[in-house]
Amino acid sequence: MQHRYEHTDHEMIKMEVNLDDIPGEWLGHVMTLLLEAGANDVFYIPIYMKKNRPGTMLQVLCPETRAEELMNIIFQETTTLGVRYYPLSVKRLGRQFKEVETPWGFVTVKEGLLNDKVVQRAPEYSSCKKIADKYHIPLKKVYQEVWKVISS
Repeated sequence: MQHRYEHTDHEMIKMEVNLDDIPGEWLGHVMTLLLEAGANDVFYIPIYMKKNRPGTMLQVLCPETRAEELMNIIFQETTTLGVRYYPLSVKRLGRQFKEVETPWGFVTVKEGLLNDKVVQRAPEYSSCKKIADKYHIPLKKVYQEVWKVISS
């Protein structure tokens, strides 16, 4: 969910599980399902478990209202027998979008606002990729051009 104004979400949950017996292909599938079901973020961290076995920690951030559904996905789609979860708060910047002109067309830039002042800027990947694909130019060239425009 995009938020226009700076705020703190106090009703968030962080879930995590350690996995040492799951194929990598399944992990990509699980990430897709969790994001489609409303997770704010899903990520994997390489870890070492008991007996020095390599494993993967799955972490999921979500609104408290989505926790049960997302836990069900984790139980059904992974090999875990338990999910650790705990509440947390997330401070979020306000967000706004603007269009910047490049030699190939307009690109969307996301801006993060703190006390109504822009403190973060980032070109939107999908907007840059669309131009790179259309004009058969390197994606990094599009990013470089956008950064030149927003830095001036």
